[in-house]
This record gives sequence, C-alpha cells and structure tokens, in this order.
Amino acid sequence: MDIVFIHDLQIDTVIGIYDWERKIRQTISLDIEMATDIGKAAKSDNIDDTLSYKTVAKRLIDLVENSEFELVEALAEEICRIVREEFDVPWVKLTLHKPGAVRGSKSVGVIIERGKRPA
Repeated sequence: MDIVFIHDLQIDTVIGIYDWERKIRQTISLDIEMATDIGKAAKSDNIDDTLSYKTVAKRLIDLVENSEFELVEALAEEICRIVREEFDVPWVKLTLHKPGAVRGSKSVGVIIERGKRPA
C-alpha cells in the first residue's frame, strides 16, 4: 500500500455550536492520508496516473470554505466521504484540528479512518 498525504491544509470556515461561532470564520487544519497505488505513476511519470494531492486539496478547500457544519465530527465524515467516493480511495485517515477551541490547548479535533486499510 502506498499513501498520498496532505499535511496541515488550513481552511477558513464557519464551524461551531455557539451563536458567536456562527457569525465568524475560523481556521481548521487537515492532515489526510489516502491509500493508493503509485506504481503506474512511478513508471509513467505522468500526473494523470496518480492520485493528485492538488486536485484533492482544491476539492476539499471548496467544500470546507462553503460549509457551515456545527460539529467537527460531521465535517470530518463529509470530507472522508468525498475523498473515498470522488477519488476512488479505499482507505482514508483524517485528522481535523480546530485550533483555539479550548483555552490552554493548541488544538482539539478528531481523528477518523474510513474504509479498509489495504495490506
């Protein structure tokens, strides 16, 4: 199994349960690992033969910037669904950070894995 990853993708969005959170944009950060086979791309040296992290990042930026989820859990599920369905990824691991959400903490969030991790 090979992994294509995106680390610390920062996106501004409306997220939170409190009234004040619904009126502002907050920055979240994503770490994403996606199972794929890079063998064909390694041989061809052609971007069309791989899982393009740029294409995935652009799709997730569009999703997150235009969303208004209350819970990071719901946003995380939607991100994983899109990665798996739209990019034909059999396994994804997502760490979603919400910096500044808890006083005294650098960040809080969720880590989820979806799909079957290939051997």
